[in-house]
Amino acid sequence: MHGWSGDSNGWQNWIPYFKNHGWYWQSGERGYGELPPINPQWEQNAFSNEVPRRVIIGHSLGPHLLESKVLEEATDLVLLASFSRFVPNGPKSRLIQAALTGMHARLGTKDEKAMLNNFLAKACEPLPVNHLPEGPIQKGLSIQGRTKLQADLQLLMSTQGLPKGFPPEARVLVIQGEQDAVLVEATKNHLIKDLEQHLQKSITHWKMKNSGHTLICPELIQDVHKWLESQQ
Repeated sequence: MHGWSGDSNGWQNWIPYFKNHGWYWQSGERGYGELPPINPQWEQNAFSNEVPRRVIIGHSLGPHLLESKVLEEATDLVLLASFSRFVPNGPKSRLIQAALTGMHARLGTKDEKAMLNNFLAKACEPLPVNHLPEGPIQKGLSIQGRTKLQADLQLLMSTQGLPKGFPPEARVLVIQGEQDAVLVEATKNHLIKDLEQHLQKSITHWKMKNSGHTLICPELIQDVHKWLESQQ
């Protein structure tokens, strides 16, 4: 599941890799731009194993955008630059909340495009934005998509913990970019703390030294696949 302001085109390198290794893949889609919305559901007839693996790979806000019943049935979760609460407790909370409120106010105004492009540039740091496939920010929002983008930003602002339905018995891999210009360190730490308090198993935690919020790394797909296969 992609995150705020993105779309399912962000998985274009992941899909063929996992399908070529025998995995069944679905991409969730919020429908901010030209693509129609898709709420992913588990396909019962897609599983041939006696004990099916149901894996969620979510970027940033992505896990919060899934239905709780989908989360509840997951056996494994891969959290890419994700968070439990975006606005952390502590001295930076007021500044971050004010910045988010300003972003929300610019949606639907003449300043919208500049604001979204600035957000995309921060998300891609330390790389330029042309390393990402084009999505709703570059191609434009639909009328319905803009309304949904506003609502999802409000959801992001109000997150207070792990999304509803997060399975305590699941295996979890957390991957964070050390050069993430979107998530502050306190937000990253909140996620680890909330997971440790919620889960029955220890998490696996990777820190990507030269990566930002979008975690653009050619080897990451293979590494995630190896981690999933090692958990069987």
